[in-house]
Parts: sequence; structure tokens; C-alpha cells
Amino acid sequence: MEKRKLIVHQYRATPKTTALHWPCLLLFSLFFIFTATNCTLAFDYGDALTKSLLYFESQRSGRLPHNQRVTWRDHSGLTDGLEQGVDLVGGYYDAGDHVKFGLPMAFTVTMLSWGVIEYREQIADAGELEHAMEAIKWGTDYFIKAHTSSHVLWAEVGDGDTDHYCWQRPEDMTTSRQAYKIDENNPGSDLAGETAAAMAAASLVFKKTNPHYSHLLLLHAQQLFEFGDKYRGKYDASIGVVKNYYASVSGYMDELLWGAMWLYKATDNEVYLKYVIEKAHSFGGIGWAMREFSWDVKYAGLQIMASKLLADEKHKEHGQILEQYRSKAEYYLCSCLNRNNGNNVSRTPGGLLSIRQWNNMQYVSTAAFLLTVYSDFLQKTTQNLNCPGGSVNHEEILEFAKSQVDYILGSNPMNMSYLVGYGPKYPTRVHHRGASIVSYRESKGFIGCTQGYDNWYGRQEPNPNVLVGALVGGPDSQDNFVDRRGNYMQTEACTYNTAPLVGVFAKLLAEQKGEHEHSQPLVASY
Repeated sequence: MEKRKLIVHQYRATPKTTALHWPCLLLFSLFFIFTATNCTLAFDYGDALTKSLLYFESQRSGRLPHNQRVTWRDHSGLTDGLEQGVDLVGGYYDAGDHVKFGLPMAFTVTMLSWGVIEYREQIADAGELEHAMEAIKWGTDYFIKAHTSSHVLWAEVGDGDTDHYCWQRPEDMTTSRQAYKIDENNPGSDLAGETAAAMAAASLVFKKTNPHYSHLLLLHAQQLFEFGDKYRGKYDASIGVVKNYYASVSGYMDELLWGAMWLYKATDNEVYLKYVIEKAHSFGGIGWAMREFSWDVKYAGLQIMASKLLADEKHKEHGQILEQYRSKAEYYLCSCLNRNNGNNVSRTPGGLLSIRQWNNMQYVSTAAFLLTVYSDFLQKTTQNLNCPGGSVNHEEILEFAKSQVDYILGSNPMNMSYLVGYGPKYPTRVHHRGASIVSYRESKGFIGCTQGYDNWYGRQEPNPNVLVGALVGGPDSQDNFVDRRGNYMQTEACTYNTAPLVGVFAKLLAEQKGEHEHSQPLVASY
């Protein structure tokens, strides 16, 4: 489990031709080389999109549905919440382990939902809208269960410490499934705010196709936001067991602003916009200039959303504050684009954005998403991005986002796809319990806690199950990557790594199709 881990793991770790034919052959050869080169550089974004959505089925907890496509998985965690007298069956495992952490799960659902909101038509054209909506609903169904009353939200099932002593399939799980909650006496405004954001964003996804469900999600989102705002506090102060895994380093103010912004988008209720405007300064919305966007730090995403409100005439009265939000959004974007006069995000020699040593790809995928969304906004409003290092148009921004996605898919010094299952070469020893042990459906014999370590964890062979669509942590700052199961800093994948890519893959696929439709065939003349 990536997390912002603050502890060291205990893981062990040609025939003769006449002169007349030469011009023809030369032109043919040039055409062949041109075509071959383009084919080599062209990525199948449709395949990447399909595979990215498959990944979420690998991460499912609970009773699997009849239409489950990832067949090496089976039911798991069927008694979650039983000890506490509440049904907490379902939801997602965040990474390669079996704890259900509320904060990263909610961020995953927010990003999946945002991707569908922005690129619904493109995802539908690719034939993947139903799968995208299923991935979202698997999360929101769980959040509805976990929100047992207006001021109670179950935050976690299982705990990282006991989980990490075992290397087991989820179907065999023997570790603690204790559940932890936030309530009035044990607040968690960050968790409540992010879960409110996820449910508000998802309500927009289901608004036309399932209005009753959409309304239910919105009701939960509003209650959770009110709870988080009224009873303020960091969730990791209330739930100590989460501190070593998903500590809320940024605090809760970004999540409350983020939740309010999503509720405004979902309801058009001025109360939520007023919250975003009035607390812009005191909650850091127009104070923090960020160079990352993640499950913990929401400011850049919030600032991008606020910037887009400037295009609407009805928001003119808030123009001054919204312009300050935009200034901070542009700081983030210009930093990613290397146009921020020295205050830029580092890059590897191969051109990948480099934020952290551990699971760097999560920051790359979120950056690719925000850049893509803002590129669309600039195109729609016929504007450029004005950075200290010069003006940038929407095409250049999208091209950079595409370069990051292409690096992920194989255009990198290792010639490796970091999206598992995509392309001819990808990580085969992903740090993931279920994928690294023989499938429960093939071998139902119980595999014990240490037995998994003894017989499976240290094996040199590739994982018996391919974790298709998982975006692993990725290479280091020098583009080096070691495909080893014990190298969890690079080979572990998380749901929030892949989630932002769903929308970007759909956008790039649509762009690719558009280019092919408008491209002219190469005609030789001599």
C-alpha cells in the first residue's frame, strides 16, 4: 500500500532494377519508414482505457457480481462490520493489501467521477461508459453503507499493521477486520469532506440515467459536508491506526473547500459557492500554491475548478476571489510545464514529472488529468495560459499531458509500460497479495498468513495473475525501475493511480480518432 507511509515496512521485505524505378522505390521506402515510425509511436488509448477500468474489478472487496470480468478474484471480506453490528461489505482494497481505507477510496471515486463528467461522451464512444459507472457505483454503494447516520461515517476496515504481517489472498484473509469510525466525538473533516466530494461528483454521473440513486448520493453528500464542517478535526487524530499509512498531512481545510465546490457543481446552490469564496483565504484556497495533487492534497484540483467558474457571467461578482484561485491553479500548471521561473516540478532525464521517490506515478496521473481538463477549458474560452516563462496554448498543454501518458505506456528509457497488462513489456512481479498467489478459483486450499510469505512472496517467477490496468509506482528520478515484488516503492499499484487516467485515455483516444478522420493519405507524385 503506497500511502504516505511514515514507517519502514517489515517486508522481507533487392532484385536488379532500372534507373526509372529508383524514384518510385525511394518514395515507397520513405512512405514505409514514415508509416512504421508513426505506428511505433502511436499508442492504443482505447486498449489502455479498457484495461484501466478492469483494474478496479481486481480491487473489489465483498461479494462479486455475476458479470465480474476479473475471474482470478472471488468473494472476500464478507463479514466486514459484523463485530460492530454494521454492514461494511464491499468497497475497494486500496492497493496490494486488504485494508479498506476511506480517504484514498473516496478520492479514487471522486477522480473516476470527474473523468466521466468531463469525458462522458468520449468514454461512451469507446464502449466503456457502463464499466466506468460500475466502477464508481462499487465505491458509492459502500459509502452509503458506511454513512450509517448523519454524523457517523465508518472510515476504515482492517488495520495496516496486522495486515502487513500476512501475505494472503483476500479470499483467505485471517487478519483483523476491526472497523473504525468518525463521529461527533471523534471528528474527521478531511474524510467527511472527501467522501462528500465523491458522492456529489458521482451524483452528477448518475443524474440522467439513475435519478433516484443520484438524489440519494446528493443527500448523503450534503449530510457529510455539514457533519465535517460542524465537527472539525483531522481524521487521523481520531483514528490513530491510519497515521502510518494515510496520514492527513495537509489537514482538513482543503477537503472542506473541495467538498463544497463539488456540492456547488452538483446542486447549483449558492450556499456552497459562498463557502468556497468566503473561506478562500482562511482555509488556504487562495494561499497555497501547490506542485502536487493527490489523495491528501486537494488544493490544485479545487483551484482548477474555481478557475473554470470565471467563464460564467453569473460568477462575475466573485471575480476577484476566483482570479486569485486561478492564479494558484496556474502556478501548479506552469510548474508542471516547466514555465514557472525555477519553481518547477522536477523531471527525470526521460521527461517524467518527478515529485516523490515512493509511488511517483500517482502525481503524474493527477497532473495529466488536470492539464487535460484545463487545456479543454482554454480551448473552449479561446485563452492561453500565461506563465512566468511565457504564454502556453491549449495544444501545447495537451501535448505535454500526452507525453506523460505516453511515458506511462512505454515511451520511456526502460521501454516498459507501467500500466500492467498493456503492451509487450510491463511489470510482472507487482507487489500485490492476490495477484502474486495462485488464484482462489484454481486452488481453494487455504493459504495461511506466513505461508504466503514462505511460498509466494519471495518467488522469482512472474505473478500467476496479471493485475491488468494497474498503474504501478513507477521508476525513480533517473528512470530506473526494478521489477521485483519486494520493491514496493516501485511495483505496488493503487486505485488512485489509475483513476485519473480513465478520462485522459478517453480524451486522447477521441483526439487520435479525430486526427485519423481528418488526415489526408500520402500521395506520391514524380
